[in-house]
Amino acid sequence: MNRRHFIGTALAAAITSSVRAADGKAPHILLRNGWQSINIGDIAHQMGMLELLETHMPEAKISFWASNLENGAKELVLKRFPKTIILEGPEAIATAIKECDFMLHGSGSGFVAQKDVGRWRDETDKPYGVFGISFFPKNPEGIKILNDAKFVYFRDSESMRVAKEQGLTTPIAEFGPDCAFGVVSLRNDKAADEFLAANGLEHGKFLCCIPRYRWTPFWTVKKGREFDPKKDARNQEMKEHDHAQLREGIIQIVTQTDMKVLICCEDMTQIPLGKEMIYDKLPEEVKKKCVWRDKYWLTDVALSVFNRSAGLFGNEMHSPIMCISSGIPAIVCRFKEQTTKGIMWRDIGLDEWLFDLDDPEKYKLIAPTILSLAKDPAAAKAKAAKARDFVRQKQAEEIATLKKSLG
Repeated sequence: MNRRHFIGTALAAAITSSVRAADGKAPHILLRNGWQSINIGDIAHQMGMLELLETHMPEAKISFWASNLENGAKELVLKRFPKTIILEGPEAIATAIKECDFMLHGSGSGFVAQKDVGRWRDETDKPYGVFGISFFPKNPEGIKILNDAKFVYFRDSESMRVAKEQGLTTPIAEFGPDCAFGVVSLRNDKAADEFLAANGLEHGKFLCCIPRYRWTPFWTVKKGREFDPKKDARNQEMKEHDHAQLREGIIQIVTQTDMKVLICCEDMTQIPLGKEMIYDKLPEEVKKKCVWRDKYWLTDVALSVFNRSAGLFGNEMHSPIMCISSGIPAIVCRFKEQTTKGIMWRDIGLDEWLFDLDDPEKYKLIAPTILSLAKDPAAAKAKAAKARDFVRQKQAEEIATLKKSLG
């Protein structure tokens, strides 16, 4: 254990032994998270936050206010965190607002539950805080609510800069990693081993690749979601450009090393995209060493597979986050349509593994960098472990702040 990791662990132990609400009872936290369930990354938001609380504050009572726990997400929470109280219906939420000591807004693409945090502020005089969000549009009302928070942690430094430019004055407003980094122990090893065996993949002998559209075409997987012709046109315009370097990286891996490649997904819309833009366009000889996963998976299965891989690359964010949380190398490709979340890779020391698909100079380095994961896995893992330890230290600091706010 290195010094930084030791400090973080020691700090966590101190917090665990001392956290209590002001009246001496175990604190009751209202966690607002759980935005959607067609994406294993959004599921990882809540699973990571719940694991952080379980690890550092095991005596805390958690009431979980979620927006969507479909597609097996609710069952996953209850299986891994059986003591968590999942709030269902407006009456349960209203009761929790009265009974809880603190409201904690978890990670998201923005200040997602701004109205709900505003309700807490208006209906109670109890404290609240925010962990690991992005913040990018002009949002004066959101700034007012954040200014009354005990703390606000931004998952990327650009979001923090934007919020401060808009008038953020919260005394504790700092960089704080996405809560999905908190996912460490969530696993389904049996399902992962069965999948690897069925597809000829060996532990440590394959890399994972995840595609992504510029705009998630929710209308293809969510009932009632209206088709957006403008976003679809942009997706179709850029999909070859955005996946050509991933294909080239796969070709180099297969032809220059003994590694295989698994083409998989982070959200449901990426399953057909991976076949269309990656697998089907590969040379026939390369296809023989590639596997296209044709089904969605939950976060526990995905994590077990990632942990059996030599690394991951692609156009997504949260699968790479979950890899780094376990010391697995991960390359992130991003574009201007996304939030500023990708900048967190620079914030945690992984700038060499962050690529802007709209930057021609960075674009041409993608395939060679992907190949480097396969050619020197030991060096890649050492780099990933260093970033993981930095994140854990920051997480310990955030939990320490939460503890002070409860006191």
